[in-house]
Amino acid sequence: MSDEAVALTPAVALPWSARVRVAVRDPAAWMQLLRFAIVGVSGYVVNLVVFALALHGAGADYRVAAVAAFGVAVSNNFLWNRRWTFRAETGSADRARHQAARFLVVSVGAFLVGLAFLTALVELAGVAELPAQAAAIIAVTPISFLANKLWSFRR
Repeated sequence: MSDEAVALTPAVALPWSARVRVAVRDPAAWMQLLRFAIVGVSGYVVNLVVFALALHGAGADYRVAAVAAFGVAVSNNFLWNRRWTFRAETGSADRARHQAARFLVVSVGAFLVGLAFLTALVELAGVAELPAQAAAIIAVTPISFLANKLWSFRR
């Protein structure tokens, strides 16, 4: 299939690899990445604040603190990504639930990879919990963006 045919084909009919090729060449996709990064920074701050409060304020284990931080940050990120980054239609409650379910699947997957990374940094590399959490979030962000763009919020 030629690049022109790929660009003209609706995204729903394209295989995953073709959607990635089209998205990488689309300037609007780069603006979405910027908006996703801004939302991500807000979620990153929310996550680290909740993590620090649970870890140091409540004395929770770092893994429990990570779960609490994830719960708060994923809600923040879904709302902002749906309304601003991917500009989903706000009229359809069914569509919102469908997108929320997909976003949660992607987020939980990214969280589990990040939790494994966090645990490895803390347990194997001896990194302090807060910097390890910060690094784990950064490590999974590119995968999360692509999965959300191409699956959770696809049109």
